[in-house]
Amino acid sequence: MALRVACIGGGPGGLFFSTLFKQTVPDAEVVLFERNQATDAFGFGVVFSDATLNRINDADPVVRDGLRDHGTHWDDIEVWLKGEQKAFTGNGMAAIYRKTLLQLMQERAAEAGVEMRFGQYVPDLSQLKDFDLIVGADGANSSTREQLGESLGHTAETASAKFIWFGTSHIFKGMTFIHRKSEFGNFAVHGYPISDNLSTFIVETDEETWRKAGLDEFDVSQPPGPSDLKTQRFLEKLFAEDINGEPLVANSSRWANFRTRRTRTWHKGKVVLLGDAVHTAHFSVGSGTKMAMEDAITLVREVAAHQDDLEQAFTNYEAERQPQVAKIQNQARGGLSWWEHFGRYYDAFDPTQFTFHFFSRSIDIDKIRLRDPELVASTEQDWLDRHGNAPLGTPLTAGTAEFSGRVLAISPEGAGASLTGAGGSLALVTDPAEANISNGLLLTAPDTEAGLAAAFAQLPAEAGAVVIRGGNAFTRILLSEEARLGRGLTSVIVDDRGPASNLTLVLSGRADAVVPASVEVSNA
Repeated sequence: MALRVACIGGGPGGLFFSTLFKQTVPDAEVVLFERNQATDAFGFGVVFSDATLNRINDADPVVRDGLRDHGTHWDDIEVWLKGEQKAFTGNGMAAIYRKTLLQLMQERAAEAGVEMRFGQYVPDLSQLKDFDLIVGADGANSSTREQLGESLGHTAETASAKFIWFGTSHIFKGMTFIHRKSEFGNFAVHGYPISDNLSTFIVETDEETWRKAGLDEFDVSQPPGPSDLKTQRFLEKLFAEDINGEPLVANSSRWANFRTRRTRTWHKGKVVLLGDAVHTAHFSVGSGTKMAMEDAITLVREVAAHQDDLEQAFTNYEAERQPQVAKIQNQARGGLSWWEHFGRYYDAFDPTQFTFHFFSRSIDIDKIRLRDPELVASTEQDWLDRHGNAPLGTPLTAGTAEFSGRVLAISPEGAGASLTGAGGSLALVTDPAEANISNGLLLTAPDTEAGLAAAFAQLPAEAGAVVIRGGNAFTRILLSEEARLGRGLTSVIVDDRGPASNLTLVLSGRADAVVPASVEVSNA
C-alpha cells in the first residue's frame, strides 16, 4: 500500500522534502500543510555559499535555477567602518528573495504531484492519524516539536545581542557589514542584495544601546504583522549615508534575540523533524535554509530505503545529520559571540585590524591567505607600520618583564612557574589576590561559556600579565579579550592549534602573546 506522508510547514525545508519524496517515491501520497497563504513570506533574503550548494543542486535544480534566473552573486565581503571600506575576496555567495524562492519551490512541488494545502493550520497531530509519516518542518517555533514533548531533549540558548530584519531599496554590491557608532552606542548591519531592486538589511546592537536609544518601546508580544516603525525611522537616519538616503522596507520587522536551538532526538513514533524545528545557527553563517534542505535530502533517502521500518530510517537520518549540524552550530557560536561584542572591537581596533579580527573569528590566517593574500598582506603591513616588527617578533612589556617577541613559554622556577621568553622572565601566581605588576596570574579558562562570569571575576585589578590556559579555544579567547580589551591587562594565551593560530591570535588583537601548548610546563 502506498505511503501517506504529511509535511507540516511550507518553508524551503518542507517544500524541498515534499518535492524530493514525491520524486523518489512516486506512488506515495504527499500532502503539505502550511498555516499561511501561498503568497505570504516573512523575512527578505536567503543566502547560499557556493561551496555548500553542490549537494542541494545534485538533489534538485530548483535552487540553482532560481539563483541563476532571479538571484544575485558576489565574491567579495566588505566591512565598512570609520570612513574606510575593507574587502575580503574569494567568498563566492549567492542570494535570492525569499518570496521568489518559495514561489519557485511551490511550482516545483506542484509539478512533482505534491498536494499543498495553504491556510491550513494543524494544531493537533491527532488530526493526521491517517498518515503513515508526519514531517515537522514548521520552523523554530515548531508546534509539532512542542506537541512531541520534553522527551526530545530540546534546548534553546538566547543570545544577548538584539537584531531586527529589514530590507532596503539600496542595492549593495555583495555581503556588506556596516558599523556605526551613535550617541547611544554601536549598531551594525548585515546587508546584501537579493534582487534587482531590494537588499536585505539586518541590524544588530547590544541591549544597553537598544534601551538607551528608546528602541525598547515596541510591543513584541503582538501577533506577527505590525512592524516597529520607530526603529525603522531611527535606522534610516543613522545609516542614511551608507544607503544613499534610500528607505528601509519593513516586513513584520521587530527586535528579537537570536536563539540557538539544539535537540537530542529528532523523532518520536511516526513523527520526524527537520530544519529550524530541531536546530538553528546564527544567521551570520547563512546556513539555516541550507541545513534544512540537506536534512530533507538525507531524510528522503532513508525513508525511501526503509519504508517498512521508519524507526531505522529515522535512526540513520539522525546519525548522519546530527554531527554535521553540530559542526556548523559550533562554528556559528564564534560568529554569534563576535556580534555580541562588536562594539568593544569597534572601539579597540583600527579598520584594518578590526577587519582581520572579524574574518579570523572562525578561520586562521593561512585559510584567509588562500582566499585573499592581499588582505593578509595589508594586515601584516599595518602591524609593521605601527610596531616596527612582524607580529610575533614585536617586543612586549609585561609588568616588570621585557620580552623581545610574542612567542613565550612557561618554565618551572622553584615552587612555582614563570612566563619566560627571549630577554625576560615573569613569575606566575595562581591566586588572583597575589597578582601585582611584578608577576603574572596563571588562570584556567572554563570548559563552557557558563563558567566565564566566574572566570571574569578572577581577573585582577593589576598584573604584569594574565596567562590563560585550559578550557577550549573559544573560552580562552573570550577570557583573554575580557582581560585585554575590557580590563587593560596584558593577556597571553596557551594555544594548542599550531603556528597559524598563534599568529592569528596576536595579529587580530585577541591576545598580546602566545604560549604554544608544546612548551607549557606540565607541573605548573
